[in-house]
Amino acid sequence: MSRVSFEQLLEAGVHFGHLKRKWNPAMAPYIFMERNGIHIIDLHKTVVKVDEAAEALKNIACSGRKILFVATKKQAKQIVEDKATSVGMPYVIERWPGGMLTNFPTIRKAVKKMSTIDKMSKDGTFDNLSKREKLQITRQRAKLEKNLGSIADMVRLPAALFVIDVLKEHIAVREANRLGIPVFAMVDTNSDPTNIDHVIPANDDATKSVELILGIVCEAINEGLQEGKALQTDSGEQNEEEEETPAPPRRERKFRSSARKERIVKEDGDAMNAAVISKVAKDLEEED
Repeated sequence: MSRVSFEQLLEAGVHFGHLKRKWNPAMAPYIFMERNGIHIIDLHKTVVKVDEAAEALKNIACSGRKILFVATKKQAKQIVEDKATSVGMPYVIERWPGGMLTNFPTIRKAVKKMSTIDKMSKDGTFDNLSKREKLQITRQRAKLEKNLGSIADMVRLPAALFVIDVLKEHIAVREANRLGIPVFAMVDTNSDPTNIDHVIPANDDATKSVELILGIVCEAINEGLQEGKALQTDSGEQNEEEEETPAPPRRERKFRSSARKERIVKEDGDAMNAAVISKVAKDLEEED
């Protein structure tokens, strides 16, 4: 069963594309028709693509990996922040920092600088600074928090990117393509879908459209997280059962092998004694 119906997409205005003169020919397979100079997106294909993307994202979340949400346009900022926070995923809603993926170690250093400033304020070092230095550090901390605060918990590269408006976020898409990170995206009729691994043809300008698609995607991610936790619990119980199962008695085998050796030695000793006795008896007979 589909995660979204045709009627829900229609009501949210997912079918509205851009003006005909602004279209990208690569989006032709996803366009249903033209009405009053505006392209209409084929919602039947959108339903299929949403299900495919949701299933793929569910599998990624189930494996415990991170999915980075990217949306710097005004209509989508707050929605992305709320939805991504609800499933514990990192997001970028301010300016995309160039080299965030391709130069990830440098970005991590900037994030660590935030934690260093927080540590200074806690251990009292901050109080020994002059008023001017305090102001500069506070401003630096606020700037870092604004741009990188949402990815502070992302200690490694994400397993996937979910982008809203690939035309605006072309730098993020290019970096992900260079590193081989799969890209999921809402693609409108004015964008190029060739560099996107999982295309969701949809209106990326309407708030209702973005909210509906993101709601479905985050619901699938949440399902994947729950399944991952259940699998971890099951594997933990199996490990406990294996630990409780007693190991096979190896000492008994050693004991048996040592007893066998003793028996062989004893038999050899008896044979040697019998040989000595027979020899002595033979010597005595010869003397007589």
